[in-house]
Amino acid sequence: MFDINNFSSFALGEWVAPQGANRDVHSAITGKVLGAVGGTLDVEAMRDYAKTHGGPALRALNFHDRARMIKALALYLRDHRRALYELSFETGATIADSKIDIDGGIGTMLVYASKGRREMPEGHIFPDGDLEVLSRDGSFLGQHICTPLRGVAVQINAFNFPVWGMLEKLAPSLLAGMPSLIKPATSTGFLAQAVVRLMLQSGLLPDGAVQLIMGRTGPLLDVLDCQDVVGFTGSAATALSLRSTPNILKNSVRFTAEQDSLNGSLLGPDVMPGSPEFDLFVTEVHREMITKAGQKCTAIRRIMVPKPHLLAVQTALTERLAVTQIGHPALKETQMGPLSSTRQRQDVLAQSRLISDSADLVFGSFEVPDVTGADAQKGAFISPMLFSCADPDVAQSVHSIEAFGPVATLMPFADIDHGIELLNRGGGSLVASVITHDPDVARKVVLGSGALHGRLYFNDRTSQAESTGHGSPLPHMVHGGPGRAGGSEELGGIRGVKHFMQRTAIQGSPDMLSAVLGTWVKGAAQHTAESHPFTRDFHTLRIGETINTAPREITIDDIEHFAKFTGDNFYAHMDEDAAKANPFFSGRVAHGYLLLSFAAGLFVDPNPGPVLANTGLNALSFQKPVEAGDSINVQLTVKRKTRRTDEYGEVRWHAIVRNQEAEQVAEYELLTMNSYSEI
Repeated sequence: MFDINNFSSFALGEWVAPQGANRDVHSAITGKVLGAVGGTLDVEAMRDYAKTHGGPALRALNFHDRARMIKALALYLRDHRRALYELSFETGATIADSKIDIDGGIGTMLVYASKGRREMPEGHIFPDGDLEVLSRDGSFLGQHICTPLRGVAVQINAFNFPVWGMLEKLAPSLLAGMPSLIKPATSTGFLAQAVVRLMLQSGLLPDGAVQLIMGRTGPLLDVLDCQDVVGFTGSAATALSLRSTPNILKNSVRFTAEQDSLNGSLLGPDVMPGSPEFDLFVTEVHREMITKAGQKCTAIRRIMVPKPHLLAVQTALTERLAVTQIGHPALKETQMGPLSSTRQRQDVLAQSRLISDSADLVFGSFEVPDVTGADAQKGAFISPMLFSCADPDVAQSVHSIEAFGPVATLMPFADIDHGIELLNRGGGSLVASVITHDPDVARKVVLGSGALHGRLYFNDRTSQAESTGHGSPLPHMVHGGPGRAGGSEELGGIRGVKHFMQRTAIQGSPDMLSAVLGTWVKGAAQHTAESHPFTRDFHTLRIGETINTAPREITIDDIEHFAKFTGDNFYAHMDEDAAKANPFFSGRVAHGYLLLSFAAGLFVDPNPGPVLANTGLNALSFQKPVEAGDSINVQLTVKRKTRRTDEYGEVRWHAIVRNQEAEQVAEYELLTMNSYSEI
């Protein structure tokens, strides 16, 4: 399906063959030349094309339109993933590795599509946080909002996850409404190119929304401005070089870096050999060493173990490593394939030799291992290597050098405080895992190590069946870390979408803010409903449309009947003397939920109609007690409308309950599902 020898870029709406190709790309399995990249593109023209074509087209869509587009793209890729698996073998990935990369990337897109529909409005402006009342009478308000930046998202990706690493950046940037220039790593870029071809082939992307650079970026970073974003994944050295570009600094171009880090895993001092947590720890470390041949930014590099159990862990790990099948990644029995390139193998071996200066090699070899189904001399195969450092307090290399392959170092700790100290010696990590069944250990690690890690992963017998693993960043949660890890964030749900948007504070009257947000704001103009809004379909309801109900008196019989019927005999409702002794009440008061029930009875229409269901309420608060003899009425206003399916949409109503003195006694947001047509 794909031409593996084609290393064309996609620029200005068309595929462009490499000009002056000067760098060969090799198969990780055989060392065979697959193709070559080289030359430079007119990257300034590509940026302008993205700004004049892709940006306006994406911003013309609302958040939900973009979310639907992302979902459709993900489903299209999922239908073609088998062909991507075949191509992925040439990167050295086993079928399990490929599923993490390809299925993981597709899954990330689906999560963002879902979150876009559920957590973002059906509009073009994203309200960020709650309204701020800036005046005594509520006539002057403030609201933080986010709108898409007007530039391009430059996405520079690493070689180890050519699909997931690309799609985790692309999904939130598309959802934000920002076009992308994608620069994959040269050694595995052919797989990223195949995914881009599929997305373009789907016809779902607007023109200019995505462009692809196979090869060098040329002077691209020199032409960016404050409306552009650079997202980088790779080494700390390369990140420092790129983010130090004078133009990046001069124009305050947003730059996020997800860098290499010396992630640690700590075995809790409460865990004994033979326990479920001990076996879980060994399984997690072994998996992180061999998955993607250890080429993961989240892989475990440092293994902290209570000193009495160091030998037991070493024995268990070496037994697992000894039976690990290394071979051709397409074979079912293969557990670990080659590294991505022979150049990468040379680098891993060089870094491992530096680690050996302060740690003993207790498993593995610097020699080419025996493999199944491939020529180990021609491919980029390497043995897993487990080191043991007897004195991690003195050793330097184990806390400063990362061999980006199947390499990890065991180190003992005396107590939990010492273990936390060793975890922190990495100088900032993407993730640290702690295998413990003691919640107190978890709390101590959070307090002691939280500041130096982007993610803390705790696991034990309770959560192990459903946990996602030490090395699995999830689109719902922040992926990044301080210090050596780059000091930036990727992913994180809607938080990740905001990386591609500008946060702006808007201030004005309720009417102004209602018009900007597309949502009725308390204090803004209201429109008296011409007919009961529950009799009107989704499309004919107007934002700000309001009904004010007739009053209903609350009697002592109502209160006592409600108490008997529900079983809620709380003293404030049933005991006059006890209620008077309460500082909030002057006597018996009506139940809050009685008021809600009566309020619903005041505003619902009993006949079948467009309102299909009441799906909940938000932000309920009670401001003033209601006593027997008081009356209540309800003001119900259409606050916001959101399409959900082809048949119905969600309506959010702002409800205020007042007493006979027009004093507010309760306030909440009611949610209903309404049909698009009258029933």
